Amino acid sequence: MKTRSGIQIVDSLASIPASDWDALAGNHPLLSHAFLHALQESGCASAETGWAPCHLALWREGRLAAAMPLYLKSHSYGEYVFDWAWADAYQRHGLQYYPKLLNAVPFTPVTGPRLLATKEADRHALLNAALAFARDSGVSSLHCLFPPAPEVAAFESAGMMLRASVQFHWRNEGFSDFEDFLRRMNHDKRKKIRQERRKVRDAGIEFRWLRGSEASEADWAFFVECYNGTYRAHHSTPYLNLDFFLRLAQAMPGNLLLILGYRDGLPVASAFNIIGNDTLYGRYWGTKEFHSGLHFEACYYQAIEYCIAENIGSFEGGAQGEHKLARGLLPQRTVSAHWLAHPEFAEAVTRFLRKEASGIEHYVDELAEHSPFKQADASPE
Repeated sequence: MKTRSGIQIVDSLASIPASDWDALAGNHPLLSHAFLHALQESGCASAETGWAPCHLALWREGRLAAAMPLYLKSHSYGEYVFDWAWADAYQRHGLQYYPKLLNAVPFTPVTGPRLLATKEADRHALLNAALAFARDSGVSSLHCLFPPAPEVAAFESAGMMLRASVQFHWRNEGFSDFEDFLRRMNHDKRKKIRQERRKVRDAGIEFRWLRGSEASEADWAFFVECYNGTYRAHHSTPYLNLDFFLRLAQAMPGNLLLILGYRDGLPVASAFNIIGNDTLYGRYWGTKEFHSGLHFEACYYQAIEYCIAENIGSFEGGAQGEHKLARGLLPQRTVSAHWLAHPEFAEAVTRFLRKEASGIEHYVDELAEHSPFKQADASPE
């Protein structure tokens, strides 16, 4: 058998040993072989849904030396960095924006490595190969979403445009319990959170935390029913299915946290989280009943309590959402990188991104002025 060498395009992670891929992905469950493979095998991220896998794999003497999760996209759904206006501008000028290439974790606005390698030279080799692939295949563009700071410099050096955005993250400052966390907040925000939590308790709703190995198939089916309901309420189509979550529960149960809310012994709400090395990632939620404050309780307050109890350093509540600021999640800048084949459009987008970046800076400064926490020089309440 011929030994694999050089960079190849891989249309399924089934052809790559999980141990080799995970050795490169490190302690990032959302980049793990199990997570990405489950997305494809369940049909959630596949050619049929507009997410055709075309991962780059760098082989050296038959071993995987570096890799880049990459998808050929026929739309812009499930990305959380919005380029619909760019696609519309292409169409108005008689040009095709799709297909495009996307270096990201599907449906997951979480910062993490995008050039999986242990050597800097291999990271540059992957990036150069991705840009060459984009040029040779005739796609409109290549996009890398939510890379970490060290990789951002590499993308910028390769000539890609940078785009800033904002998320809201909670940091564990060594809180002893939820009340200790609340004591750090100003009076109005602390009072509002207590009122929201009291309404949920008064409705008779209690919560259970289930790790992946503790949740039954019925629990997962209930969660997916709630998850689907959330998308229907927003007139959207769900990205994920029960098969995907069951695959995760089988392959990586230690990284899953299912939060279930019960009323009169029956489940009424649920939230799904991924447990990372020192971060809890809030992903999806849903409910069968409306109760005031239930969304905040299931999605944020229960997650924060779990982080405090388990000594987890941070909680990422997902993309967008200024309402998270009042719940103790502070603004965090994120970045994406973009390459457009069409030179005139690339120049126009460059000008747009400069203006947008200035607006983001003003936005972050304004958010900082509305911090929910006490000022350092404020007198004790």
